[in-house]
Amino acid sequence: MRIRSLILSSAMLAAPAILSAPAMAEEGMWTFDNFPTERMEGEYGWAPDQQWLDRTRAAAVRLTGGCSASFVSDAGLILTNHHCVVSCLQDLSTAENDLIENGFNPGSLAEERMCPGQQAEVVTQITDVTGDIQGRIEGLTGEALVNARNARIAELESEGCEDDTIRCQVVSLFGGGQYKLYRYRKYSDVRIAWAPEFQAAFFGGDPDNFNYPRYALDAAFLRAYENGKPVTPANHLRWNPRRPEPGEITFVVGNPGSTSRLYTQAQVDFDRDLRIPVTIATMSELRGRLIAIGQTDPEKARQAKDTLFGIENSLKVYLARQRALNDAAFVETLESREADLRERSAGNAEIGDPWTAIDSAMGDYRDLYLSYRFIDPQSSLFSFAQTLVRAAQEREKPNAERLPGFTESALPLLSKNLFDERPIYPWLEEETLGWSLSKAREYLGADDPDTKLLLGNESPEGLASRLVTGTRVDEPEYRRYLWDNGMAAIEASDDPMIQYALRLDERERELRQAVNERVTGPISVAQADLSDARFAAYGDTIYPDATFTLRISYGQVKGWTERGREIDPVTTLGGAFERATGNEPYDLASQYLAKEGQIDKATAYDFVSTNDIIGGNSGSPTIARDGSVIGAAFDGNIHSIGGNYGYDPELNRTVSVSAAAVQEALETIYPSPRLVRELNEN
Repeated sequence: MRIRSLILSSAMLAAPAILSAPAMAEEGMWTFDNFPTERMEGEYGWAPDQQWLDRTRAAAVRLTGGCSASFVSDAGLILTNHHCVVSCLQDLSTAENDLIENGFNPGSLAEERMCPGQQAEVVTQITDVTGDIQGRIEGLTGEALVNARNARIAELESEGCEDDTIRCQVVSLFGGGQYKLYRYRKYSDVRIAWAPEFQAAFFGGDPDNFNYPRYALDAAFLRAYENGKPVTPANHLRWNPRRPEPGEITFVVGNPGSTSRLYTQAQVDFDRDLRIPVTIATMSELRGRLIAIGQTDPEKARQAKDTLFGIENSLKVYLARQRALNDAAFVETLESREADLRERSAGNAEIGDPWTAIDSAMGDYRDLYLSYRFIDPQSSLFSFAQTLVRAAQEREKPNAERLPGFTESALPLLSKNLFDERPIYPWLEEETLGWSLSKAREYLGADDPDTKLLLGNESPEGLASRLVTGTRVDEPEYRRYLWDNGMAAIEASDDPMIQYALRLDERERELRQAVNERVTGPISVAQADLSDARFAAYGDTIYPDATFTLRISYGQVKGWTERGREIDPVTTLGGAFERATGNEPYDLASQYLAKEGQIDKATAYDFVSTNDIIGGNSGSPTIARDGSVIGAAFDGNIHSIGGNYGYDPELNRTVSVSAAAVQEALETIYPSPRLVRELNEN
């Protein structure tokens, strides 16, 4: 079982330079259909032309696990981060062979192994459907607006996307100011092709996470297959294992997950006062539980490694976000940004007062939030059961009337995630489900009607044990049976997890309806007005918040000044040996020690650039001016944690692993002659 990793977007540790609403130099996660060519030409004297952008877009890959990647050969080879394949390695590991710990280096195509639940997607077309959708929702409010919008989105995603190799997705940008239809070529057979030892990828552990200098080989290769054979992508990036040069232009192309740079102050206050504190408190407890269990049982520690890794990474982000939102200077920055837009919009009758509308909606959300958050217990088995119950209900409806996530365009990936085989660890299911239910009781109160619905007369731990030990939802064949036989099979099932999901479903739908009516609907109208205000005030110098859709950022290889010390932008493999202490987390991977005499320690290892990224960009190719890939983005420095709310060009940095270091690993540390040939022949 794994708790879904929270998107790596958060706030700054210290107040940045004042953030004006128009994009600052090198700021921006730009859509490919609105790249700021003139602005970049003004700053750098050069910008990519349309042919460059089209080629690069065709090589960029979105991984459904929440990461980015790129094709780097004409045989479907995909470069991404090691931490983006940890879930795959976990699912393929056994007690006898821990692929996370030991790495994976198959000697042939036949030995590459499919990653459960993984899908690779490449954007082939972007179409503006703003007028279409806004025409359907004009004059509507509340849940009526949400339902009408969802219905038209379902229709658009189905029209022209019937081919099972195509996925269509309508994306809301600028909070509803724009809607774009993204058309993807999808590859549902994605296999792991190479990964180093965990300690090589995560040298420095949590202390070095979101810090720099870094000495991490956070890279891995996947491969896309179709009909049992490697695919030939429309385009791939040229592999370029050279040293990054300070000052050179770099592009990061990927799918940043989520940002809140266009939030109003009321939305920011909600994060600070409620959402973030609850997240930190609950996740901290689960982290402590899993660490304690792992200390007494090495096999359980291995089984929980992926879950714990995600929790610890997310906690560091959310703790930093909380500190930032409690920083008076930073809050003043956000307030001044909002005040500037209000002043520029004053007197514009067409825009009105969207801020007051959002204030009211967020007040209502504070009343609904805890119930809405905790009505869905967390565990893989409950998620399977809830998906099966909801799919059976929604598939009986016309496509346009279904809940998002259950429309025809969403079903192929939904069913893939349901039916791909992966290990389920009952003890971990009980632990996480019991933890989730105990937190619901704690925050809602023992006498709350929702607590009584969740628990009945049982304890969180007792209920979790009964559900996990009694269910068959862990069996892919049983999930397939329930899926194929629909609502009749669901209602006839005596499986306790299925019946529990049925028990909660009506209340979850009731809360969803209330949120749509009182929060989502009103905010959608207000954010569309705010979008008009921003365009009127700042023109095309703004970009939309991240939405896990394809974006491009530009910058340069460049260090920064930290407490009077100049930070060199490039580290070397030799630096890892100098930094090593022999004690966790600064102990070198076993193959580094075994091959020390053969390793070229002058090889560029990691490097930083001024590119503007956020979580979801993990695995994104770092691309040189000539269109070649010179690295893969895997992290940011501590200042970049502020990327959720704003960008500071003086301090924010993207951290990438260099293609040169990956090449040295493939040649010397974890030899893979076949991948070396493939990369260098393309």
